[in-house]
Amino acid sequence: MSAATAAVPVNAEQTGRRVEEVLDRLAASGDPAAAAAAEELVRSLMDFYGAGLARILHLLSSAPGEPAAGLLGDELVASLLLLHDLHPEDRDTRIARALDSVREHTLEVVDFEEDSGTLKLRAQSSGGCGCGSGADARQAAEAALACFAPEVRAVDVQTAPAGPALLQISTAPTGAR
Repeated sequence: MSAATAAVPVNAEQTGRRVEEVLDRLAASGDPAAAAAAEELVRSLMDFYGAGLARILHLLSSAPGEPAAGLLGDELVASLLLLHDLHPEDRDTRIARALDSVREHTLEVVDFEEDSGTLKLRAQSSGGCGCGSGADARQAAEAALACFAPEVRAVDVQTAPAGPALLQISTAPTGAR
């Protein structure tokens, strides 16, 4: 692998879409044997890489300390583990990990609706006018959750109401009495 190839970032979602596009083009080409062979090739490669990832996780879990922690925090590795149903963390832990990565927003999980895949969050108001930044928080949460918790298909962010206004009380100047 050349240095130029290694520097290109890989995104699991984009790669999945690209594979689907290529398989769709082959299916539309009118050659069912080529389309079937391509699907078999993809399945074989998925099985091979899935078995390799399972072996890596097994070897890491038997090593002293927490060597897998860094791997679980990596978006690409987390996506691959999820794709192969190998990720050792449960959904709630992965959601918390994703939201922790969006440090510029203070987001609290309110509820997860399994039927629709909607994650309801509460964003803490950052002060100022009290209007918050719900759209920015939603976009940041969606981007982080795509890698760590793909079962979250929609994000609903509610802005927490701002606290009461600060009322300053001071003593009157001595000459004002």
